[in-house]
Amino acid sequence: MALASGKSSGTKLTIQACSLDSNGSPTADGSKFETVINPESYKQEYGINYNRDTAEGKLAPELKFSNHNEEKISFDFVIDGTGVADAVNMIRSPRKVKDQIKDLKDIAYTYDGSMHQPKPVKLSWGPMSFFGRLTSMSVNYTLFKPDGTPLRAKVSLAFSEYVSPEEESKKAGRSSPDLSHTRVVNAGDTLPLLCHEIYRDSSLYPYIARENNLTDFRNIPSGTRLSFPPIQALDIPQRRDP
Repeated sequence: MALASGKSSGTKLTIQACSLDSNGSPTADGSKFETVINPESYKQEYGINYNRDTAEGKLAPELKFSNHNEEKISFDFVIDGTGVADAVNMIRSPRKVKDQIKDLKDIAYTYDGSMHQPKPVKLSWGPMSFFGRLTSMSVNYTLFKPDGTPLRAKVSLAFSEYVSPEEESKKAGRSSPDLSHTRVVNAGDTLPLLCHEIYRDSSLYPYIARENNLTDFRNIPSGTRLSFPPIQALDIPQRRDP
């Protein structure tokens, strides 16, 4: 979902308000804000979280995948009220900077009573399509009339990827230790690693080996289907503090 360069085409970056269907998935069907001057650049962020397990005898912790962070996009653009940019784009009546700021806030920032939260938005620019929520907005006024009325402003926006409750539930279900799971063993998988991914506790491998009638948990053939019951169903002796 990379942003495309606005200089190479006549398209304008659009921020459009979304409604949510019964599953919480966004659909762009509301009012929209279109930049007159496209951003000069953008920043796209990805993040991965790891659990750091330090085994005895190792000099450094071993990083084990936990989950991906949501994708983030941020950029700056200029709002112009002098009429110069409007003339270039053949817009007859330049709009006041404060009115353009209000339009943008109404779409991405203002609390929506029907949703009980600000609306998610769709960012569109060329081939890019990104559903997200506004996480920060700052306005730096840079040019004024003699009476102090703003004529130009630099706006900085940051968005985080929007994930519907249904999608979030699916993600949580794949990793929840309170649900049953089935895994097909791939090359390189180990039973302690799989236990860590599902239960966040690699020491539970003996109970899963017993659950699946494994006689050799160190050499599990690829393609083997293993069952991981809810953690409450495992016959684990209660641990006592010393």
